[in-house]
Amino acid sequence: MKIENLFYMIGGEFVENKRSTITDVAKLAGVSITTVSRVINKNYPVSEKTTKHVNKAIEELGFRPNLLARSLIQDKTQTIGVLTPSIENLFFSEVIKGIDNFMGDQDYRSFLCNTKGHPENEREMIDSLLNRSVDGIIVIDPRNENIKNGYYEGISNRIPLVIINGYHEGIQCHFVLNDDYTGTGEALRHLKRQGAKRIAFMRGEKSHSYDIKEAIYEKFCMDEYQTEPVILLIEEGNGLETVNQAKECAKSFFANREKSKDIDAILCCNDFMAVGVLNAARLQGIQIPHQLSIVGFDNTIVSQITDPALTTVDHHMSQLGSTAARQMIQLIENKDQKKLSPCTKIMVATNLIVRQT
Repeated sequence: MKIENLFYMIGGEFVENKRSTITDVAKLAGVSITTVSRVINKNYPVSEKTTKHVNKAIEELGFRPNLLARSLIQDKTQTIGVLTPSIENLFFSEVIKGIDNFMGDQDYRSFLCNTKGHPENEREMIDSLLNRSVDGIIVIDPRNENIKNGYYEGISNRIPLVIINGYHEGIQCHFVLNDDYTGTGEALRHLKRQGAKRIAFMRGEKSHSYDIKEAIYEKFCMDEYQTEPVILLIEEGNGLETVNQAKECAKSFFANREKSKDIDAILCCNDFMAVGVLNAARLQGIQIPHQLSIVGFDNTIVSQITDPALTTVDHHMSQLGSTAARQMIQLIENKDQKKLSPCTKIMVATNLIVRQT
């Protein structure tokens, strides 16, 4: 019987409520310590009646298993690390939500690390996660240099690792990727069907996803229009600063009539960039979509609340996260048996959402 969180009645005696132990639970439930351990760890069948007695004792005592001790016994901490280059960009937030929802259903918890897009931060945070003995690490949109120099390939030999986007040929890691090839091509073909005569492309620095989109865009310009590509480059592409950077970049571009006079559509690498372009166009008195069409990427909530609402490519962000989490569980469960290939690539489909821009 619990009494104001000060004392417990065990075996007819009042016991001071310090940190409850597994021995206290066993005594109150009238079972062995081994039985309590089996109920907690769910690693051995225990009768329903006994399980109820044990769970009732755990609840009354406010018992919390020693996670460190459990991790030493099971060789698992039930934790994973998740690295993201931004917590402001809703693309990453939705991916993280997909990871967290799936891992939570598997009784795992996540350590979230915001690298702010710096490669040295990625390395420092992974060192910290390894010191915490996490069971695996998921990295969202890692920096190119850490992929190309073999850093992540080395980490994947030490711990289960899944990379979301950031794929490079020949790197032995497990990847979950958006189908940027199809998504970019679909967006460009849509713009041409809508009558666009020449399309510009806006991107940020140091992103493999942007590299893919740019390569598809450049090929489209040459194959479909026989024109040189027009690249609008901003410094970053992930945080809220992206909107203002994109706006200022677009303003300068529109002001240079020699460069912008033939452009009647802009494909942006994410919705933040598209919002920046939309704001710049509004300031210049450019009518959307009659004088300029804009297409973004990601299909975040931002794309739905702009005026006019943004046409965008849906990356199915939550599905991207849950797919990576499912792959992580498989890697953790099979890390000793080595049943999985050292390199897998799972593609998540994209589709175009046509709105008003």
